[in-house]
Amino acid sequence: MSIAPDATESHHARLRARSGELTKPTAGLAPGYVQANLAILPRSLASDFLLFCQRNPRSCPLLGVSDPGDPHLPSLGTDLDIRTDVPLYRVWRDGELVEECANLHHVWRDDLVSFAIGCSFSFDESLVAHGIDVRHMSCGCNVPMYRTHIPTAAAGPFSGPMVVSMRPMKAADAIRAVQITSRFPALHGAPVHLGDPAEIGIADLQRPDYGDAVEVRVGELPVFWACGVTPQSAIAAARIAFCITHAPGHMLVTDLKTQSLAAF
Repeated sequence: MSIAPDATESHHARLRARSGELTKPTAGLAPGYVQANLAILPRSLASDFLLFCQRNPRSCPLLGVSDPGDPHLPSLGTDLDIRTDVPLYRVWRDGELVEECANLHHVWRDDLVSFAIGCSFSFDESLVAHGIDVRHMSCGCNVPMYRTHIPTAAAGPFSGPMVVSMRPMKAADAIRAVQITSRFPALHGAPVHLGDPAEIGIADLQRPDYGDAVEVRVGELPVFWACGVTPQSAIAAARIAFCITHAPGHMLVTDLKTQSLAAF
C-alpha cells in the first residue's frame, strides 16, 4: 500500500484499515488523535438514537453525525469513509449479530445515518504519560468490557444496561486517573465506578462480555468507565431490523486532536 508521506498518523491508520492491512484492535494507535465508536442506523431510527445519545452522554458522547446515505464525516477526518476505515464492523439484523466484515460496501444503503461516539482509548495515552500502567496496552490486548446493571435512559426502542470498560490500577493511580479523565467528557469522562465489580452487576472480571480479560494484581482496584459499546447492547435489546456497528475495540481513528477536547 502506498501512502502519501505527508499523511497524518490518523489518516495513515484509516488507510491501513481501508486496505485490509489493519485488522486488530486500535488501542495505542495514532497517539494524540481521537478514536470513535460507531453506530449506523436507518434514517427512520436516527432521531430516536440521537435522543438516546443525548440522554446518556457518559456512555454515548457524540462526536459527529452524518447526513443520510453520506459515508463521509469531513469534520472528523480528511478523506474519511465510514464504509471502509474501521478495522472490523458488525452487521446486526433483528437484534442479532449476523456478520463481521472488513468493509460495508455490500450492505451500504442510501438511508443510513452514521453516529461517531467518543472512545476511552483516546485518553489512554494521557494516563500512560502520567506514569499509569494501562493494562490492555502493556499486555497488547483488547480492553475488557462488561455489561452492568446500571440502567440507561430509554429513547424510543433503545434502552438497556450501561457497558463499561475496566482498567486495573493502584489506588493512587486511580485517583490520578479520575483527575485526568474528568477533563475529557467527550471521551466518557471520569470513571463511573471504582472497586467491587459486584456492586454494578459484574460477577467475574475474568469473563468480560467484550474484549479480553486482563490481570488485576494484588493491591490494585478495578476502575470502570462508561463505554461506547453501550449502544450495541441497546441495539440488541431493541431488536431493530438492521444496523451496523464497529466490532468492540476496533475503532474509527479521526483527525481530531485529543487535547482539543480537553475541558479546563
